[in-house]
Amino acid sequence: MEEFTNAIEISGLTKQYDGFTLDKISFNVPKGTIMGFIGQNGAGKTTTIKSILNIISPTSGSIKILGLDHIQNEYEIKENIAAVFDEMPFHESMTANAINIMFKGLYKNWNSEVFFGYLDRFCLPRKKKIGKFSKGMKMKIQIAAALSHGAKLLIMDEATTGLDPVVRNEILDIFREYIQDEENSILMSSHITSDLEKIADCVTFIDKGKILLTGYKDEILENHAVIKCTLTDYKEISSEDYISARINDFGAEIMVSNRAEAQKKYPDLIIEKTTLEDIMLFYVNREKKEWS
Repeated sequence: MEEFTNAIEISGLTKQYDGFTLDKISFNVPKGTIMGFIGQNGAGKTTTIKSILNIISPTSGSIKILGLDHIQNEYEIKENIAAVFDEMPFHESMTANAINIMFKGLYKNWNSEVFFGYLDRFCLPRKKKIGKFSKGMKMKIQIAAALSHGAKLLIMDEATTGLDPVVRNEILDIFREYIQDEENSILMSSHITSDLEKIADCVTFIDKGKILLTGYKDEILENHAVIKCTLTDYKEISSEDYISARINDFGAEIMVSNRAEAQKKYPDLIIEKTTLEDIMLFYVNREKKEWS
């Protein structure tokens, strides 16, 4: 496999449906990083992931995975990537032992020892039918299977949704270990922004089929801030200087994308750090400009 600097390169990706368009999106997942892919349900995250995996055909645009064209080199790519979805891909009557036999025939690099090691670590039974597993157990067996054939890229679509915090933390720990190898990368779509705040290196934010932000998480958090002020002060702030404003009876919270500039321009106002969740909320409401 050729040398590459980005695990995923998406350029001008468009997919048109009746009532929804993934609109010329472009972003990269640098090799060796965890990219958090955030947005509301219906924003275009799953459409993007299905395009990357060649489950659906884009209207236009190009996708490179591990330095290779995602259509021309599909079989080589799929030997070297793993995908985990919110929905269980295995039949409910299957057992972990059956998954091991099936995947041994599917992947050249399948490693039963690694797979059973994850089962032991996750306390998963080998002979119990998957249909009898809890939601957390079902997700763990998917992850065990995903990480047992030497995949260089892990793609997760809302994989931690609906899991309790203990299970989510356990899974995030596994991802941290996986990414210790600098050849490995993760694209992780989620609307649980607190998970991504813990482990993501980079963030891409999609809304209504368009990319609004993409870059290193720490830089995005550093550049964005919330001004907290009275309604009187709020009226003095130019609408060009902020993304949107949350208004209540006591005052206003205003999201800015250039903290340094805002501090210079409004030195007397309180300017506080923000979170990915707040950034997402304020951007989603950007067209209204004012919301409550």
